[in-house]
Amino acid sequence: MAEQHELRDKGLRLTPQRELVLSAVRELGHATPEEVAEKVRATHPGINLSTVYRNLETLENVGLVQHTHLGHGGATYHASEVLTHLHLVCGTCGSVGDAPIDVAANFVQNLADDYGFKTDVSHFAIYGLCAACVK
Repeated sequence: MAEQHELRDKGLRLTPQRELVLSAVRELGHATPEEVAEKVRATHPGINLSTVYRNLETLENVGLVQHTHLGHGGATYHASEVLTHLHLVCGTCGSVGDAPIDVAANFVQNLADDYGFKTDVSHFAIYGLCAACVK
């Protein structure tokens, strides 16, 4: 399992809970801790939500997952290797789409040049209307 090597490479003790949480995040794409817990419980019903939260925090601290805020609710998590996109959140239907992170390159450069501000667009969610709701 790839998760085993990654966890060990990051200096983490290998636990079934960590493997399950990381695997669930990767399978789900963008997921809340509650959705991750539900996915894990499908095969391992004994895992509680606090265990999922602790493992998400640990995995984020070593750079394997990252959180983003995609609305007024809590954070959603996704695997760090998929940080090649911006999050496009539809204010009408709630769908979450992706755009290549490169589309923000000029914006990021302008903020750096004009304000000396280094922007982390991996936490960036753009709100508007998806193509289906525009119609």
